[in-house]
Amino acid sequence: MTLGELEAELRAMLVPYEDELEAAEIYGMEVLRRRDARAHDWFAGVQRIGDRVKFNFLPMHGHPELLTGVSPELLRRRTGASVFKLAAGDEALLDELERVVGRGFDAYMARSPAP
Repeated sequence: MTLGELEAELRAMLVPYEDELEAAEIYGMEVLRRRDARAHDWFAGVQRIGDRVKFNFLPMHGHPELLTGVSPELLRRRTGASVFKLAAGDEALLDELERVVGRGFDAYMARSPAP
């Protein structure tokens, strides 16, 4: 899988959430967020940086339990509190990441927006 194909797969992973979330932009990156969200209260976004694709996934910052049982291979791609950096050849991790995103969506939607 090329880097462009990986980026497309990661973006496609977010399509099921577009009906309930709205597109927004933060720091030049398109993200999905609740319609009543404030600037830094977003769900996820995809950003290509050099030879990697960043999957920015904010729910894991506030809900570290989302990573319980996640494979060491996926955890090695985690950089910082809310980012996975993937490269061409990491497509075997996409199904697992998609399951984490599904759990993260439930956690994100259950939380009330900041006052």
